[in-house]
Amino acid sequence: MYMHSWQFGGYLLIFGFSYTIYCLTCWWRDVVVESTYEGQHTEYVQAGIKMGMILFIASEVMFFFAFFWSFFYYSVAPVIWIGGVWPPLGIDAPSPWQIPFLNTLILIFSGISLTWAHYAILVKERLESLNAFVITIVAGALFLLLQLFEYIEAPFTISSSVYGSIFFLATGFHGFHVMMGLTFIIICFIRQIAYHFTSNHHIGFEAASWYWHFVDVVWIFLFISIYWWGS
Repeated sequence: MYMHSWQFGGYLLIFGFSYTIYCLTCWWRDVVVESTYEGQHTEYVQAGIKMGMILFIASEVMFFFAFFWSFFYYSVAPVIWIGGVWPPLGIDAPSPWQIPFLNTLILIFSGISLTWAHYAILVKERLESLNAFVITIVAGALFLLLQLFEYIEAPFTISSSVYGSIFFLATGFHGFHVMMGLTFIIICFIRQIAYHFTSNHHIGFEAASWYWHFVDVVWIFLFISIYWWGS
């Protein structure tokens, strides 16, 4: 079933996911203790965290740049073995004005609501920030559900020529990033409930919001290139 039909592949997959969740739990526990209870996140440490997050997002930009490079390499001048056209012969590309456009609006809206949450924290409006967190979480979960539905209904697979490979890898990795970003936001929501954030000390939330806005921007480029221009 998994791992090229290896007999114990499913167990290995479950173990891998479980161990990853365990590592993330321990990491978040240590970060919360260091920042909230031990006071180790000084201004100097926060500056280092911000720089590290900037470099991490820069590396993610390069990661997605590889997918865009592959897409335009094959779509601008289609080679003969895919029919000399783009999308390749036999590929029924999804309409950009159905689920993809709706998902675009959802992510843009989630970015706005997350900015609202940030502003509410800055002006010490705790209830407003919690409401904005809930809206952002619901929007992110809705995006993932619609993306899953699109995959299920897609008339092609990841092995359907280079188009299928690029489509599922680019949008799939973006979906994984949305899932991770949503996890970060849920953790921030829980921490806000527990009074961990103040108007001048919420570096964990700032890092999560930067990451979420990055995910939003990547999706806009995916929509314009793969869904709209590439259809």
